[in-house]
Amino acid sequence: MKLISYHHNGQDGYGAVVGDRVVDLHAIFGDRAPDLKAFIAANLVSQAAAKVAAATATLPLAEVRLLPVIPNPDKIFCIGLNYAEHIRETGKEVTERPVIFLRVADSQLAHGEDIVRPRASERLDYEGEIAIVIGKSGRHIAEADAWSHIAGYSCYNDGSVRDWQLHTSQWTPGKNFWRTGSFGPWMVTADEIAADQKMTLVTRLNGQEMQRATTDMMVHSIPRQIAYISTFVPLAPGDVIVTGTPGGVGNKRTPQVFMKPGDVCEIEVDAIGVLRNGICDE
Repeated sequence: MKLISYHHNGQDGYGAVVGDRVVDLHAIFGDRAPDLKAFIAANLVSQAAAKVAAATATLPLAEVRLLPVIPNPDKIFCIGLNYAEHIRETGKEVTERPVIFLRVADSQLAHGEDIVRPRASERLDYEGEIAIVIGKSGRHIAEADAWSHIAGYSCYNDGSVRDWQLHTSQWTPGKNFWRTGSFGPWMVTADEIAADQKMTLVTRLNGQEMQRATTDMMVHSIPRQIAYISTFVPLAPGDVIVTGTPGGVGNKRTPQVFMKPGDVCEIEVDAIGVLRNGICDE
């Protein structure tokens, strides 16, 4: 299934996308699962599939305003320097363990909305990535068990304000400007993507391809990321791990390329879909 969070008629909701329609899952499950994070935590995906197939009451997808796939995650972990080409273009070295930084929920926005170039900087860069959403709690998760802890997959644009990212050795400011991290358009549930399936990730800016990679090119695999993170903190349903960007970022091009108002950035993952955002000024 493709699951979304959305706003419609003054209320937030969540549902399953079927063609150009949305089945309102909140209406089906009610207080058992008031939002998508609670739906995942209650392990309702298999029950929902049958109900979605039988549903007659649906909404036009075009009439809802999408929200970030998980609007209220407890934790957002981002993996840095996780593709060899990106490591080379930054002049860094491969690390024995994953490079990790955090995003806050307020830095996120949805498919179809404009990423905001802040008034503090014009060095707003794209980073196409694949996000995973945790479906089952765990601590000290073994790599061999990691796939079973994934609820699903989505596209992510880890929009980065480069000068603020590089003020110090700590990246947090440049990675958390308001409405710079795009997350969507939906989450494809893990039953539709095989464990360790090779996915292709492409970033386009105004129709021009800027990044391309496949998941088998990751330095630290998805199971390794889950195992490593769960060693220092329990993972919970709805937590998000953004798995790293390939080479081709704008900051390392000659000449440099930064996103500006009027641009359109697309992140496409073959097994998921296309995340599309315009750019505007704050």
